[in-house]
Amino acid sequence: MTGGERVGVAGKRVGFGERVVGGDGPVGARVGGAIAGASAGAVAGAGGVSGADEAAGAVSGAVAVGEGLAPLHDLYDVIHRRRDVRGQFTGEPLDPAVLNRVLLAAHAAPSVGLSQPWDFVLVRDDNTRREFRDHVLRHRDSFAATLAGERRERFAGIKIEGILESTLSVVVGYDASRGAPAVLGRHSIPDAGLYSVCLAIQNLWLAATAEGLGVGWVSFYQEQFLAELLRMPAGVRPVAWLCLGPVSHLETVPDLERHGWRARRPLAEAVHHGRWGERVE
Repeated sequence: MTGGERVGVAGKRVGFGERVVGGDGPVGARVGGAIAGASAGAVAGAGGVSGADEAAGAVSGAVAVGEGLAPLHDLYDVIHRRRDVRGQFTGEPLDPAVLNRVLLAAHAAPSVGLSQPWDFVLVRDDNTRREFRDHVLRHRDSFAATLAGERRERFAGIKIEGILESTLSVVVGYDASRGAPAVLGRHSIPDAGLYSVCLAIQNLWLAATAEGLGVGWVSFYQEQFLAELLRMPAGVRPVAWLCLGPVSHLETVPDLERHGWRARRPLAEAVHHGRWGERVE
């Protein structure tokens, strides 16, 4: 995406590579804060990114306050408030300026070799979303058939997507050819490009949460089906279908925990000291 382009359009099927001028606000617009819309004292209050900084430009150095760094308490709040949303989407319109800020946050993610191997396909067309949802529900049924007893009964009550309820969907693609063949930092770890795309997704998710929006990552699908549905070119991998939009609320407890599917793992179980399995009492 280049500065000044607009992406997505209501009521039309948008395939990979299709750009729309006059729909959702310029992708190259300036940003008034690091994460606009966060509560008072958030990143912008801690120094933030001024309106004079272009999204594609770098902000050098740390944000200094006195002799130290500004504590970004609100960033921690956003991290812990974030939820994988299914049933709370309202379908209300999304302010183009807000969408633009969220996409700029995703586009500001770190990437191996500065390759920025991601693309964002904005999907609003009801027919496209319905076709994808039908595909997802078939895969839900396929997974349900592998379950038995109490596990199957519990899964039956879990909603796995908000494709039609959300305002729009953002499909995030991974183009491994971007910056190739000599992508700095990817020579020894080929998946580093894919990790970069996941960082962009996390940025999008946190920015959306800071804006009071919900995001739901749908994963019950075959990649080839989605790639063909959106006419993605060969070699571009659809990493995520993200439902995005205003929500009535965000649950305080994650859905899978509320439904008894899984319990959260304590941090102490994930931390090893020096070597795997070594713990500090």
